[in-house]
Amino acid sequence: MTIVRRSEGLGFLTPLVGFLLLFLGFPAIINLVYSVSTVTFETLRAPTISGFGNYLAVLADRDFWRATSFSLRFGLLTAIAECLLGLFLAVFLAPLLTKRPVLMAPLMLPLMVAPAMVGLMYRLVLHEFAGPVPHYLFEWFGDSPAFLDINNAFWTLSVVEILQWTPFAFLLFYMAYVAVPNDIREAAALDGASGWKVLWLIELPLMLPTLVIAVFIRFIDGFRVFDNVYALTGSGAGGSTMSLSIYIYQAFFKQGAIGKAVAASVVLFLASLAVLSMLNWLASQRRRR
Repeated sequence: MTIVRRSEGLGFLTPLVGFLLLFLGFPAIINLVYSVSTVTFETLRAPTISGFGNYLAVLADRDFWRATSFSLRFGLLTAIAECLLGLFLAVFLAPLLTKRPVLMAPLMLPLMVAPAMVGLMYRLVLHEFAGPVPHYLFEWFGDSPAFLDINNAFWTLSVVEILQWTPFAFLLFYMAYVAVPNDIREAAALDGASGWKVLWLIELPLMLPTLVIAVFIRFIDGFRVFDNVYALTGSGAGGSTMSLSIYIYQAFFKQGAIGKAVAASVVLFLASLAVLSMLNWLASQRRRR
């Protein structure tokens, strides 16, 4: 009976394994080959193996490290800001949304717009010469900052990202907050705990797994940002707003350095895998305690 069940399980898994090997395994192998090859669009079918020169070129490229620095700063800043704002909104609006859940719909509207469209919209709104925001700031205050210049572009991009994706963190935290049993809150209130103590000592610890997941998801999404940054500023003046995704895009499509672009994507994948492995190790250590 055990052998029959095992064979049935393997039969059910075979289509999934075949799908993963075909659509994920084969492209991964091709990318690894391209990353150690001299290859152009004309020689995609017959790349020439050249060793690890592409990886050395990537690691020696200042633009790569500048893009890495931008992506790290952007991902950390936006993830922390989105999660803090989302947590505040979840706790503050929970009583209202519990009575009128229909109000959740307008709060989710920013998530319904594609990031590229958000980038184009803010590019028009904040344009130094044609945008309505600089126009009215100049009319009312006699001056207006250049929102998309080299000094302000990073902060402008961060604010745009935060405005669009805070509702995502808010939704996760709201669902975690309302899932906290009311019996625990009532017992704490009977013991004389204030609202802040209930939040800090009871609700937040129970919401901690959701908080960690949300920060990780938003950091990964911010770290690999492409759409709205490319639509708003591209790589920026002197590469000031070049993320790693934009760096790989430019190396692949504009410079034709396919091997270098693929090598950069492999480095990015390995770095992400290392971070994920470290987080899994920390989570396993915490569970053991």
